[in-house]
Amino acid sequence: MTDRAGTPAEPDPPATEGAAAEGTAPGAPGAPGEPRRRRHWLRWTALGVSLVVLAAAGVGWWFYRKLDGNITTDTTAADELRRYEKERPPAVASAARNILLIGSDTRSGEGNRKYGKDRGTQRSDTTILLHLSAGKKTATAVSVPRDLMVTIPGCRKADGTRTREQFAQFNWAFEFGGTACTIRTVEKLTGIRVDHHMVIDFRGFKKMVDAVDGVEVCLKEPVDDPAAKLKLPAGRQTLHGEQALGFVRARKSLGNGSDTERMDRQQQFLGALVSKVQSNGVLLNPTRLYPVLDAATKSITTDQGLDSLRDLYDLARSMRAIPTDQVQFLTVPRRPYTYNANRDELVQPAASQLFRQLREDRAVVVTPGEEKKDGTGTGGTGADGKPDDADAPAPSTTPTFTGRNAAEGVCS
Repeated sequence: MTDRAGTPAEPDPPATEGAAAEGTAPGAPGAPGEPRRRRHWLRWTALGVSLVVLAAAGVGWWFYRKLDGNITTDTTAADELRRYEKERPPAVASAARNILLIGSDTRSGEGNRKYGKDRGTQRSDTTILLHLSAGKKTATAVSVPRDLMVTIPGCRKADGTRTREQFAQFNWAFEFGGTACTIRTVEKLTGIRVDHHMVIDFRGFKKMVDAVDGVEVCLKEPVDDPAAKLKLPAGRQTLHGEQALGFVRARKSLGNGSDTERMDRQQQFLGALVSKVQSNGVLLNPTRLYPVLDAATKSITTDQGLDSLRDLYDLARSMRAIPTDQVQFLTVPRRPYTYNANRDELVQPAASQLFRQLREDRAVVVTPGEEKKDGTGTGGTGADGKPDDADAPAPSTTPTFTGRNAAEGVCS
Protein backbone atom coordinates (compact mmCIF):
# COMPACT_ATOMS: atom_id res chain seq x y z
CA MET A 1 0.00 0.00 0.00
CA THR A 2 1.40 3.46 -0.89
CA ASP A 3 0.55 7.10 -0.20
CA ARG A 4 -0.44 9.63 -2.75
CA ALA A 5 3.21 10.54 -3.36
CA GLY A 6 3.99 6.91 -4.21
CA THR A 7 5.83 6.23 -0.97
CA PRO A 8 5.01 2.89 0.65
CA ALA A 9 2.82 3.44 3.75
CA GLU A 10 3.74 1.90 7.12
CA PRO A 11 1.49 -0.94 8.23
CA ASP A 12 -0.94 -0.51 11.16
CA PRO A 13 0.57 -1.49 14.50
CA PRO A 14 -0.39 -4.87 15.97
CA ALA A 15 -3.22 -4.91 18.46
CA THR A 16 -0.86 -5.65 21.32
CA GLU A 17 1.25 -2.72 20.47
CA GLY A 18 -1.82 -0.57 20.33
CA ALA A 19 -2.74 -1.85 23.77
CA ALA A 20 0.75 -1.10 24.97
CA ALA A 21 0.51 2.33 23.51
CA GLU A 22 -2.60 2.90 25.60
CA GLY A 23 -0.65 1.92 28.76
CA THR A 24 -1.56 -1.81 29.18
CA ALA A 25 1.36 -4.19 28.78
CA PRO A 26 0.88 -7.72 27.47
CA GLY A 27 0.24 -10.22 30.29
CA ALA A 28 -0.30 -7.44 32.83
CA PRO A 29 -3.40 -7.38 35.02
CA GLY A 30 -6.25 -5.97 33.07
CA ALA A 31 -4.95 -7.30 29.75
CA PRO A 32 -7.78 -8.68 27.58
CA GLY A 33 -6.47 -12.31 27.86
CA GLU A 34 -5.97 -12.25 31.63
CA PRO A 35 -9.63 -12.69 32.79
CA ARG A 36 -9.97 -15.63 30.41
CA ARG A 37 -6.83 -17.32 31.79
CA ARG A 38 -7.91 -16.66 35.38
CA ARG A 39 -11.35 -18.16 34.79
CA HIS A 40 -9.68 -21.14 33.14
CA TRP A 41 -7.36 -21.65 36.14
CA LEU A 42 -10.24 -21.33 38.63
CA ARG A 43 -12.29 -23.89 36.72
CA TRP A 44 -9.44 -26.41 36.83
CA THR A 45 -8.81 -25.71 40.52
CA ALA A 46 -12.47 -26.22 41.36
CA LEU A 47 -12.51 -29.42 39.34
CA GLY A 48 -9.39 -30.70 41.12
CA VAL A 49 -10.80 -29.89 44.56
CA SER A 50 -14.08 -31.60 43.64
CA LEU A 51 -12.24 -34.72 42.55
CA VAL A 52 -10.25 -34.79 45.81
CA VAL A 53 -13.42 -34.38 47.88
CA LEU A 54 -15.21 -37.08 45.91
CA ALA A 55 -12.23 -39.42 46.23
CA ALA A 56 -12.03 -38.82 49.99
CA ALA A 57 -15.77 -39.38 50.32
CA GLY A 58 -15.47 -42.56 48.27
CA VAL A 59 -12.63 -43.88 50.41
CA GLY A 60 -14.52 -42.92 53.57
CA TRP A 61 -17.64 -44.69 52.33
CA TRP A 62 -15.60 -47.76 51.42
CA PHE A 63 -14.08 -47.89 54.91
CA TYR A 64 -17.51 -47.41 56.47
CA ARG A 65 -19.07 -50.20 54.42
CA LYS A 66 -16.12 -52.50 55.13
CA LEU A 67 -16.28 -51.97 58.89
CA ASP A 68 -20.06 -52.14 58.91
CA GLY A 69 -19.94 -55.42 56.98
CA ASN A 70 -17.50 -56.97 59.47
CA ILE A 71 -20.10 -57.13 62.23
CA THR A 72 -21.96 -60.41 62.79
CA THR A 73 -25.59 -60.03 63.86
CA ASP A 74 -27.06 -62.49 66.35
CA THR A 75 -30.66 -62.93 65.20
CA THR A 76 -31.04 -66.31 66.92
CA ALA A 77 -30.86 -64.78 70.40
CA ALA A 78 -33.39 -62.08 69.49
CA ASP A 79 -35.89 -64.66 68.24
CA GLU A 80 -35.50 -66.75 71.39
CA LEU A 81 -35.78 -63.78 73.76
CA ARG A 82 -39.02 -62.67 72.10
CA ARG A 83 -40.56 -66.01 73.09
CA TYR A 84 -39.97 -65.12 76.75
CA GLU A 85 -40.71 -61.40 76.67
CA LYS A 86 -43.42 -61.64 79.33
CA GLU A 87 -41.05 -63.14 81.90
CA ARG A 88 -38.20 -60.67 81.28
CA PRO A 89 -37.60 -57.74 83.69
CA PRO A 90 -38.90 -54.33 82.63
CA ALA A 91 -36.52 -51.48 81.86
CA VAL A 92 -36.65 -49.26 84.96
CA ALA A 93 -34.30 -46.45 83.89
CA SER A 94 -34.92 -45.99 80.17
CA ALA A 95 -31.98 -43.63 79.61
CA ALA A 96 -29.51 -46.12 81.11
CA ARG A 97 -28.21 -49.15 79.20
CA ASN A 98 -27.17 -52.62 80.31
CA ILE A 99 -24.85 -54.52 77.95
CA LEU A 100 -23.83 -58.11 78.55
CA LEU A 101 -20.25 -58.82 77.43
CA ILE A 102 -19.51 -62.50 76.90
CA GLY A 103 -16.06 -63.96 76.29
CA SER A 104 -16.51 -67.28 74.53
CA ASP A 105 -14.04 -70.13 75.01
CA THR A 106 -14.97 -71.68 71.65
CA ARG A 107 -12.23 -73.58 69.87
CA SER A 108 -13.87 -73.33 66.47
CA GLY A 109 -12.73 -70.90 63.80
CA GLU A 110 -9.31 -69.85 62.61
CA GLY A 111 -7.01 -68.87 65.46
CA ASN A 112 -9.03 -70.58 68.23
CA ARG A 113 -8.19 -74.26 67.59
CA LYS A 114 -4.75 -73.92 69.15
CA TYR A 115 -6.39 -73.57 72.58
CA GLY A 116 -7.94 -77.02 72.51
CA LYS A 117 -9.94 -79.53 70.53
CA ASP A 118 -13.14 -78.25 68.96
CA ARG A 119 -15.91 -80.41 70.44
CA GLY A 120 -18.71 -78.32 68.96
CA THR A 121 -19.57 -76.70 72.30
CA GLN A 122 -18.55 -73.54 74.09
CA ARG A 123 -18.91 -71.94 77.49
CA SER A 124 -18.66 -68.36 78.65
CA ASP A 125 -15.06 -67.93 79.73
CA THR A 126 -15.84 -64.42 80.98
CA THR A 127 -19.18 -62.65 81.50
CA ILE A 128 -19.48 -58.98 82.43
CA LEU A 129 -22.64 -56.93 82.87
CA LEU A 130 -21.79 -53.36 81.81
CA HIS A 131 -24.14 -50.69 83.17
CA LEU A 132 -23.98 -47.24 81.52
CA SER A 133 -25.81 -44.73 83.69
CA ALA A 134 -28.30 -42.20 82.37
CA GLY A 135 -26.37 -39.11 81.32
CA LYS A 136 -23.32 -41.33 80.70
CA LYS A 137 -21.64 -40.17 83.91
CA THR A 138 -20.53 -43.59 85.12
CA ALA A 139 -19.90 -47.07 83.75
CA THR A 140 -20.04 -50.05 86.11
CA ALA A 141 -18.77 -53.43 84.90
CA VAL A 142 -19.85 -56.36 87.07
CA SER A 143 -18.16 -59.75 86.59
CA VAL A 144 -20.35 -62.83 87.02
CA PRO A 145 -18.19 -65.78 88.17
CA ARG A 146 -18.25 -68.71 85.78
CA ASP A 147 -18.55 -71.10 88.75
CA LEU A 148 -21.43 -69.25 90.45
CA MET A 149 -24.29 -71.65 91.25
CA VAL A 150 -27.49 -70.29 89.69
CA THR A 151 -30.87 -71.37 88.39
CA ILE A 152 -30.62 -71.82 84.61
CA PRO A 153 -34.02 -71.74 82.90
CA GLY A 154 -35.08 -74.24 80.29
CA CYS A 155 -33.33 -73.18 77.07
CA ARG A 156 -33.42 -74.03 73.39
CA LYS A 157 -30.30 -75.87 72.22
CA ALA A 158 -28.66 -75.53 68.83
CA ASP A 159 -30.29 -78.76 67.63
CA GLY A 160 -33.77 -77.49 68.45
CA THR A 161 -34.30 -79.53 71.62
CA ARG A 162 -34.82 -77.89 74.99
CA THR A 163 -33.12 -78.32 78.33
CA ARG A 164 -34.97 -78.44 81.63
CA GLU A 165 -34.64 -75.75 84.29
CA GLN A 166 -31.79 -76.71 86.59
CA PHE A 167 -29.48 -75.46 89.32
CA ALA A 168 -25.95 -75.50 87.92
CA GLN A 169 -22.81 -73.41 87.52
CA PHE A 170 -23.36 -70.23 85.54
CA ASN A 171 -21.17 -70.84 82.49
CA TRP A 172 -23.19 -73.93 81.56
CA ALA A 173 -25.95 -71.59 80.37
CA PHE A 174 -23.90 -70.56 77.36
CA GLU A 175 -23.20 -74.19 76.50
CA PHE A 176 -26.85 -75.18 76.92
CA GLY A 177 -28.50 -72.40 74.91
CA GLY A 178 -25.97 -69.83 73.78
CA THR A 179 -26.40 -66.10 74.27
CA ALA A 180 -30.16 -66.11 74.83
CA CYS A 181 -29.86 -68.67 77.64
CA THR A 182 -27.06 -66.66 79.28
CA ILE A 183 -29.09 -63.44 79.08
CA ARG A 184 -32.17 -65.09 80.60
CA THR A 185 -30.02 -66.57 83.38
CA VAL A 186 -28.49 -63.17 84.18
CA GLU A 187 -31.89 -61.49 84.15
CA LYS A 188 -33.34 -64.16 86.45
CA LEU A 189 -30.38 -63.80 88.80
CA THR A 190 -30.28 -59.99 88.95
CA GLY A 191 -33.71 -58.69 87.95
CA ILE A 192 -31.86 -56.39 85.51
CA ARG A 193 -33.01 -56.27 81.88
CA VAL A 194 -30.19 -56.79 79.39
CA ASP A 195 -30.60 -54.26 76.57
CA HIS A 196 -27.73 -55.39 74.33
CA HIS A 197 -25.06 -58.05 74.18
CA MET A 198 -21.67 -58.70 72.59
CA VAL A 199 -19.80 -61.98 72.23
CA ILE A 200 -16.06 -61.99 71.58
CA ASP A 201 -13.73 -64.99 71.17
CA PHE A 202 -10.01 -65.52 71.88
CA ARG A 203 -8.90 -64.30 68.46
CA GLY A 204 -10.96 -61.13 68.74
CA PHE A 205 -9.51 -60.26 72.14
CA LYS A 206 -5.96 -60.58 70.84
CA LYS A 207 -6.68 -58.36 67.85
CA MET A 208 -8.17 -55.66 70.06
CA VAL A 209 -5.07 -55.56 72.27
CA ASP A 210 -2.76 -55.43 69.25
CA ALA A 211 -4.82 -52.62 67.73
CA VAL A 212 -3.93 -50.34 70.67
CA ASP A 213 -0.28 -51.46 70.57
CA GLY A 214 -0.43 -53.55 73.73
CA VAL A 215 -1.30 -53.01 77.40
CA GLU A 216 1.18 -52.57 80.25
CA VAL A 217 1.16 -54.93 83.24
CA CYS A 218 3.38 -55.51 86.26
CA LEU A 219 4.34 -58.95 87.53
CA LYS A 220 5.84 -59.57 90.96
CA GLU A 221 7.16 -62.96 89.88
CA PRO A 222 7.96 -64.64 86.57
CA VAL A 223 5.20 -66.76 85.02
CA ASP A 224 5.48 -70.05 83.15
CA ASP A 225 2.05 -71.49 82.38
CA PRO A 226 1.93 -73.94 79.44
CA ALA A 227 -1.85 -74.31 79.76
CA ALA A 228 -2.32 -70.59 79.17
CA LYS A 229 0.58 -70.46 76.69
CA LEU A 230 2.17 -67.79 78.88
CA LYS A 231 5.83 -67.33 79.81
CA LEU A 232 6.82 -63.92 81.17
CA PRO A 233 9.62 -62.45 83.29
CA ALA A 234 8.92 -60.47 86.43
CA GLY A 235 8.53 -56.68 86.27
CA ARG A 236 6.79 -54.02 84.22
CA GLN A 237 6.13 -54.94 80.60
CA THR A 238 3.73 -54.42 77.71
CA LEU A 239 1.69 -57.41 76.63
CA HIS A 240 0.42 -57.92 73.11
CA GLY A 241 -2.12 -60.35 71.65
CA GLU A 242 -1.10 -63.86 72.65
CA GLN A 243 0.58 -62.84 75.90
CA ALA A 244 -2.37 -60.62 76.87
CA LEU A 245 -4.80 -63.48 76.32
CA GLY A 246 -2.65 -65.78 78.43
CA PHE A 247 -2.50 -63.18 81.20
CA VAL A 248 -6.29 -62.87 81.53
CA ARG A 249 -6.90 -66.62 81.15
CA ALA A 250 -4.18 -68.01 83.43
CA ARG A 251 -5.34 -69.64 86.66
CA LYS A 252 -2.79 -72.18 87.86
CA SER A 253 0.34 -70.05 87.66
CA LEU A 254 -0.81 -66.64 88.93
CA GLY A 255 -1.91 -65.93 92.48
CA ASN A 256 -3.67 -68.73 94.36
CA GLY A 257 -4.98 -70.40 91.23
CA SER A 258 -8.59 -69.39 91.82
CA ASP A 259 -11.08 -67.94 89.37
CA THR A 260 -11.46 -65.07 91.85
CA GLU A 261 -7.96 -63.79 91.20
CA ARG A 262 -8.34 -64.37 87.48
CA MET A 263 -11.45 -62.14 87.41
CA ASP A 264 -9.53 -59.49 89.31
CA ARG A 265 -6.75 -59.60 86.69
CA GLN A 266 -9.32 -59.38 83.92
CA GLN A 267 -10.84 -56.30 85.51
CA GLN A 268 -7.43 -54.69 85.96
CA PHE A 269 -6.47 -55.44 82.38
CA LEU A 270 -9.74 -54.10 80.94
CA GLY A 271 -9.35 -50.98 83.05
CA ALA A 272 -5.85 -50.43 81.70
CA LEU A 273 -7.15 -51.02 78.16
CA VAL A 274 -9.90 -48.42 78.58
CA SER A 275 -7.44 -45.95 80.08
CA LYS A 276 -4.98 -46.40 77.21
CA VAL A 277 -7.63 -45.94 74.55
CA GLN A 278 -8.78 -42.69 76.15
CA SER A 279 -5.39 -41.25 77.13
CA ASN A 280 -3.77 -41.93 73.75
CA GLY A 281 -6.49 -40.13 71.85
CA VAL A 282 -7.41 -43.21 69.83
CA LEU A 283 -11.06 -42.24 69.58
CA LEU A 284 -10.18 -38.83 68.14
CA ASN A 285 -7.49 -39.97 65.70
CA PRO A 286 -8.86 -41.65 62.54
CA THR A 287 -5.53 -43.31 61.68
CA ARG A 288 -5.40 -44.96 65.12
CA LEU A 289 -9.14 -45.49 65.46
CA TYR A 290 -9.53 -47.50 62.24
CA PRO A 291 -7.40 -50.51 63.33
CA VAL A 292 -9.30 -50.63 66.63
CA LEU A 293 -12.66 -50.52 64.86
CA ASP A 294 -11.51 -53.07 62.29
CA ALA A 295 -10.41 -55.48 65.02
CA ALA A 296 -13.55 -54.91 67.05
CA THR A 297 -16.02 -55.27 64.20
CA LYS A 298 -14.35 -58.46 62.93
CA SER A 299 -14.36 -59.99 66.39
CA ILE A 300 -17.83 -59.47 67.80
CA THR A 301 -21.25 -60.97 67.41
CA THR A 302 -23.93 -58.61 68.65
CA ASP A 303 -27.66 -57.99 68.74
CA GLN A 304 -29.51 -55.95 66.13
CA GLY A 305 -29.37 -52.85 68.31
CA LEU A 306 -25.55 -52.69 68.09
CA ASP A 307 -24.86 -54.30 64.73
CA SER A 308 -23.94 -51.17 62.77
CA LEU A 309 -20.83 -49.02 62.82
CA ARG A 310 -22.93 -46.02 63.79
CA ASP A 311 -24.30 -47.88 66.83
CA LEU A 312 -20.83 -48.95 67.94
CA TYR A 313 -19.45 -45.46 67.39
CA ASP A 314 -22.23 -43.97 69.51
CA LEU A 315 -21.38 -46.48 72.23
CA ALA A 316 -17.66 -45.62 72.02
CA ARG A 317 -18.49 -41.91 72.14
CA SER A 318 -20.57 -42.49 75.27
CA MET A 319 -17.66 -44.28 76.91
CA ARG A 320 -15.26 -41.53 75.86
CA ALA A 321 -17.30 -38.98 77.80
CA ILE A 322 -16.95 -40.95 81.05
CA PRO A 323 -13.83 -40.13 83.13
CA THR A 324 -11.62 -43.16 83.66
CA ASP A 325 -12.04 -42.92 87.43
CA GLN A 326 -15.79 -43.35 86.89
CA VAL A 327 -15.35 -46.56 84.87
CA GLN A 328 -15.67 -49.10 87.70
CA PHE A 329 -15.04 -52.83 87.89
CA LEU A 330 -16.25 -55.26 90.54
CA THR A 331 -17.45 -58.84 91.00
CA VAL A 332 -20.86 -59.83 92.34
CA PRO A 333 -20.60 -60.44 96.09
CA ARG A 334 -20.02 -64.19 96.47
CA ARG A 335 -18.33 -66.78 98.62
CA PRO A 336 -17.47 -70.48 98.31
CA TYR A 337 -20.60 -72.58 97.76
CA THR A 338 -21.72 -74.36 100.93
CA TYR A 339 -21.73 -77.82 99.34
CA ASN A 340 -18.71 -77.46 97.04
CA ALA A 341 -15.81 -75.14 97.80
CA ASN A 342 -14.86 -75.15 94.11
CA ARG A 343 -18.12 -73.34 93.26
CA ASP A 344 -19.51 -69.95 94.32
CA GLU A 345 -22.77 -68.67 95.75
CA LEU A 346 -24.15 -65.15 96.21
CA VAL A 347 -23.69 -63.28 99.45
CA GLN A 348 -26.85 -61.56 100.64
CA PRO A 349 -28.03 -58.91 101.14
CA ALA A 350 -24.96 -57.42 99.43
CA ALA A 351 -25.72 -58.98 96.04
CA SER A 352 -29.34 -57.86 96.10
CA GLN A 353 -28.25 -54.33 97.05
CA LEU A 354 -25.89 -54.22 94.10
CA PHE A 355 -28.50 -55.51 91.67
CA ARG A 356 -31.07 -53.01 92.92
CA GLN A 357 -28.69 -50.06 92.58
CA LEU A 358 -27.94 -51.00 88.97
CA ARG A 359 -31.54 -51.85 88.11
CA GLU A 360 -32.75 -48.45 89.30
CA ASP A 361 -29.68 -46.61 87.97
CA ARG A 362 -28.57 -45.50 91.41
CA ALA A 363 -25.00 -44.81 92.48
CA VAL A 364 -22.63 -47.71 93.12
CA VAL A 365 -19.53 -46.86 95.13
CA VAL A 366 -16.48 -49.01 94.41
CA THR A 367 -13.37 -48.79 96.56
CA PRO A 368 -10.06 -50.70 96.38
CA GLY A 369 -9.32 -53.32 98.98
CA GLU A 370 -9.47 -57.03 99.70
CA GLU A 371 -12.65 -58.99 100.00
CA LYS A 372 -13.68 -60.39 103.33
CA LYS A 373 -13.99 -64.12 103.78
CA ASP A 374 -17.75 -63.87 103.25
CA GLY A 375 -17.14 -62.34 99.81
CA THR A 376 -18.58 -58.93 100.54
CA GLY A 377 -15.58 -56.67 100.94
CA THR A 378 -17.12 -53.48 102.32
CA GLY A 379 -20.39 -54.20 100.58
CA GLY A 380 -22.59 -55.80 103.26
CA THR A 381 -22.95 -58.75 105.56
CA GLY A 382 -23.14 -62.46 104.92
CA ALA A 383 -26.80 -62.79 105.98
CA ASP A 384 -29.10 -64.88 103.82
CA GLY A 385 -31.45 -63.15 101.39
CA LYS A 386 -33.35 -63.61 98.15
CA PRO A 387 -31.97 -62.57 94.77
CA ASP A 388 -35.42 -61.25 93.85
CA ASP A 389 -35.40 -58.11 96.00
CA ALA A 390 -38.06 -56.11 94.19
CA ASP A 391 -40.14 -55.71 97.36
CA ALA A 392 -37.21 -55.15 99.72
CA PRO A 393 -36.68 -51.63 101.06
CA ALA A 394 -33.86 -49.63 99.52
CA PRO A 395 -30.75 -49.29 101.70
CA SER A 396 -30.64 -46.09 103.76
CA THR A 397 -27.11 -45.34 102.56
CA THR A 398 -25.28 -45.94 99.28
CA PRO A 399 -23.73 -49.42 99.50
CA THR A 400 -20.01 -49.73 98.90
CA PHE A 401 -18.30 -52.63 97.17
CA THR A 402 -14.73 -53.77 96.72
CA GLY A 403 -13.41 -53.17 93.22
CA ARG A 404 -11.31 -50.78 91.16
CA ASN A 405 -11.58 -48.15 88.45
CA ALA A 406 -9.95 -47.73 85.06
CA ALA A 407 -7.70 -44.92 86.28
CA GLU A 408 -5.80 -47.32 88.52
CA GLY A 409 -4.47 -49.57 85.78
CA VAL A 410 -2.70 -52.89 86.26
CA CYS A 411 0.47 -51.46 87.79
CA SER A 412 -1.22 -49.37 90.48
